[in-house]
Amino acid sequence: MVSGVGVLDKVATVWRALERAGSLSLADLTAATGIPRATLHRLAVAMESQGLLRRDPQGQFCLGWWLVSLGHAAENAFPLVALARPVLERLRDVTGESVQLYVREADARRCVVSLESTHGLRWIVPEGALLPLSAGSAGHVLDGAPTNKRGWVASVGEREAGVASVSAPVRTRDGVVRAAVSLSGPIERVSAEPGKKYGSAVVEAAGALAALIG
Repeated sequence: MVSGVGVLDKVATVWRALERAGSLSLADLTAATGIPRATLHRLAVAMESQGLLRRDPQGQFCLGWWLVSLGHAAENAFPLVALARPVLERLRDVTGESVQLYVREADARRCVVSLESTHGLRWIVPEGALLPLSAGSAGHVLDGAPTNKRGWVASVGEREAGVASVSAPVRTRDGVVRAAVSLSGPIERVSAEPGKKYGSAVVEAAGALAALIG
């Protein structure tokens, strides 16, 4: 995604590279972002001075601590997240599988809540992860794909081999899709037909959240 504001686009590119990698040297960050080394060095030092980046004990660049505070502020300003957690915790506890809440962000989907399965073998989506709309059941829900008559969309091995998911839309009273509740896990446990196994529970959770947001 490009805003057309050069410096802002470069900052976002640096953040996304570090979101994926965790930490990178200046050389690796240059390769990951495509930003010229001299330009990147000036930008990274400026971001570090503002708390937007930091360096780990090995001297590699990481996401800055101020982003933690910004994340909490963003969550507090986005009540859907707070409302969703208890609903998703019940879904996770009932099914034993990993559950997520996604919202649409331009032409992608952002994971705003992620609760891990209680099983040792589980599918983990980091909170804050930006994923495509074009693959995965939650992406299809947020991209306007119709649900089946039971109210869910399923996908098997579509975004990641060996992973299956089932998702349902969270709609406002006027029918607008506000978010997608999703359950995901390894195919050998959630099965090649995750909708049949967990679709009704996911739809119920999406409905409960919809009732809370009004």
